[in-house]
Amino acid sequence: MKLQNGSDVRGIALEGVEGEAVNLRPEAANLIAAAFVKFLAKKLGKAAGELKIAVGHDSRLSATSLKEAALQGILAEGAQAFDCRMASTPAMFMSIVFPETQMDGSIMITASHLPFNRNGLKFFTADGGLEKENIIELLQTAAGLEERSADLGLAKPLALIDIYAASLCEKIRQGINSSDNYEKPLSGMHIVVDAGNGAGGFFAGKVLAELGADTSGSLYLEPDGSFPNHIPNPENQAAMDAIKGAVLASRADLGIIFDTDVDRMSAVLPDGQQISRNALIAMMAAILAPDYPGSTIITDSVTSDELADFLENKLQLKHHRYMRGYKNVINECIRLNKAGTVSPLAIETSGHGALSENYYLDDGAYLAVKLLIAAAKARQEGKVLADLVADLKHPAEEKEYRLKIKGVEEFRSYGKNVLAEFEKRAKAQGIQMAVPSYEGIRLVFPGEGWVLLRMSLHDPNMPMNMESQQAGGCAKLTEKVKALVEGFEHLDISVLGG
Repeated sequence: MKLQNGSDVRGIALEGVEGEAVNLRPEAANLIAAAFVKFLAKKLGKAAGELKIAVGHDSRLSATSLKEAALQGILAEGAQAFDCRMASTPAMFMSIVFPETQMDGSIMITASHLPFNRNGLKFFTADGGLEKENIIELLQTAAGLEERSADLGLAKPLALIDIYAASLCEKIRQGINSSDNYEKPLSGMHIVVDAGNGAGGFFAGKVLAELGADTSGSLYLEPDGSFPNHIPNPENQAAMDAIKGAVLASRADLGIIFDTDVDRMSAVLPDGQQISRNALIAMMAAILAPDYPGSTIITDSVTSDELADFLENKLQLKHHRYMRGYKNVINECIRLNKAGTVSPLAIETSGHGALSENYYLDDGAYLAVKLLIAAAKARQEGKVLADLVADLKHPAEEKEYRLKIKGVEEFRSYGKNVLAEFEKRAKAQGIQMAVPSYEGIRLVFPGEGWVLLRMSLHDPNMPMNMESQQAGGCAKLTEKVKALVEGFEHLDISVLGG
């Protein structure tokens, strides 16, 4: 049960990091995959023998052993198993959608951007990724099973990434709709990719080059689960510096960087400007705004006031600042659309972005497709991609502290009490608060910035995020709110300074 991590399974799959003992062994993957067969059979009302389940993985060193164990678990339950080998998380969901595959369910073996020794499993049905309660059910079922074996030769090979890449190519062709060169609409454009030695290297050869783009200068396209160059994570500054350097050195028109399993991305413009975090949200919203006028953009809780101003006053959209966690923003987007509020985009500052037009799937490659179409159209009109976010302003400073909760078993309830007292103290001082706040307490300091205190999604700590409109302002904001978190016996605020 300790392998449950939100709506995924995650654990330590390899030795090599001191103090981190292996707890995600092939046996666990075997039992959990068998439990997934039982879950699907019950959900779909089918016999196990009628089920088709695909399994893929990213470049992690532990991928093959976990995949083989999972395939055996599926086969031993009597279901049909398909080995997709190297794939991306979005591609694994699309294996359910594509008419030529039509899987009943799929499993992606990945731990996203986490270190080399970690791994995990993500599960999909036609309804999308499983929820936290589904993962708990899977693990409870798996705990009551015994490891089973089967002939791996019965697993059918499936070149899923080729089918997926071809579908992306066709979306770009249709989106650009070039009368001059429909088949290769990216001809004349120079686009570099940094895959971070994850699973995203296919995008350079099977999509960009296929459409005529020059991809010379691309970085780390070869899969290598030791991640020797940088963490494959668009939130990592070393990773962003790498793609920025590649764009400038190659004089490219655009740079695209993916995380390990390609469900997140960021970009770099020709002058080295990073399109990540708030800027990525602004760019995607600007691309979508003409097709969804007046619609609602769902973001996580740490987006900037400058972004809100851009969305609402420049693009004439509505900004719904919700909770962190990609499943949270996606589910809120689905809820709003079902309730009749048009919401085309749910996106986190982490780079997880899901579009209603794309099955609410957080797909880094699909975001890249939207950027490429916009870039090609801008080029045809004598414009540049940066024009879309020319009016976006940025805070002068931003900061995140993590206040650890120590010595408490029920850290969530303790954090809830801290937040209640934090709010009470702020009100007593007459400090303004953002209303509504769907996650934590957000304090507003007009003309200066804001501070958000919230609970971590998974860990015993309380992140405190802040942004300032002034240079040196974060230090001033820290001093203003320090007294609001003092005196809690189990809350370590030493990171805020003496």
